[in-house]
Amino acid sequence: MNVTSDIFYVGVNDHKSDLFEGQYVIPNGMAYNSYVIADDKIAVMDTVDKNFGEEWLANLKTVLGERKPDYLVVHHMEPDHSANIAAFTALYPDAVVVASAKAFVMMKNFFGTDYSDRRIVVGEGDKLELGKHTLTFMTAPMVHWPEVIVSYDSADKILFSADAFGKFGALDEEEDWACEARRYYFGIVGKYGVQAQMLLKKAATLDINIICPLHGPVLSENLEYYLDLYNKWTSYVPESSGVTIAYASVYGNTKEAAELLAEKLTEKGCLKVAVSDLARCDMAEAVEDAFRYDKLVLATPTYNGDVFPFMKEFINHLTEHNFQNRTVAFIENGSWAPMAAKVMAKMLENSKNLTFTENNVKIMSALSDENRAQIDNLAEELMKN
Repeated sequence: MNVTSDIFYVGVNDHKSDLFEGQYVIPNGMAYNSYVIADDKIAVMDTVDKNFGEEWLANLKTVLGERKPDYLVVHHMEPDHSANIAAFTALYPDAVVVASAKAFVMMKNFFGTDYSDRRIVVGEGDKLELGKHTLTFMTAPMVHWPEVIVSYDSADKILFSADAFGKFGALDEEEDWACEARRYYFGIVGKYGVQAQMLLKKAATLDINIICPLHGPVLSENLEYYLDLYNKWTSYVPESSGVTIAYASVYGNTKEAAELLAEKLTEKGCLKVAVSDLARCDMAEAVEDAFRYDKLVLATPTYNGDVFPFMKEFINHLTEHNFQNRTVAFIENGSWAPMAAKVMAKMLENSKNLTFTENNVKIMSALSDENRAQIDNLAEELMKN
């Protein structure tokens, strides 16, 4: 695939893996992106996952023909992008490795060498001249590893953005960009919104026509759309108005309450209601919805004087990814000593700018008429906020 007349895509699609990073379901696979800039000097931009080394090297050979690469630029050392550095350097012994100082320390840890005899260490503002193309490097620490750099090609106005602007899904699958990019961002990068915002501010100073991420499609149209979404995600503001209802239920009574609330909200005109059964859904999808919408309802029984384990896991995902700037409501169930609302509030006490509803629901085993009235009142309050 040609990105431009002399920049080529040489990445691979992964339809073998069921989980990314050992926890994220990837029903439509994953793309590991790599690019070649074919100028007076040739730069290869990153490698791919270890399971696709032969395919990647074959893609390189197809693009390079008889030419040899001069540089391997390493933007990010996570193994899905760096695993084939050793294979590349063995095959092309004259190629120079270009990366940040921290990346070379990681190479020593991964491969037993820091390539001290064939490397260029780059940092903020450093340049690499290839001919027509000049790469300018910018540091992007903790987006989402400490060694990350991105690069900007001034000739074709391309930002090589590392894991920023990435998404789940192989490139031979047709799917909505935002859904899987959102799930990818909040799962993989979301803890580091402040650092991602700093990268966005750097990017705002550049004239960018194309974004080449390390996962997902090359972005070359409607860049304002992608940048606007990323600005919202990285600043933790809701993307749109709506209600996420996340519930855990043992015998179905808490589930009934959650579904009744969803029904009431829909009746009252709420156009966006996302309901997740935390014991059965994709947890990353539930987290995505919690960050997408401006209101969150947590519904769970008390369990061992605490909350149901799936709810605890869900809230832990939220807090470790800096959940904030939302309205939160509680539905708790407890046959003899309901504690869930108190526990959930405690788990969220360090989250910033949360508004808690006045109308919450306390179920004593099964839904009562009083509970149904409470749910109606809660729906009214959520519609007003």
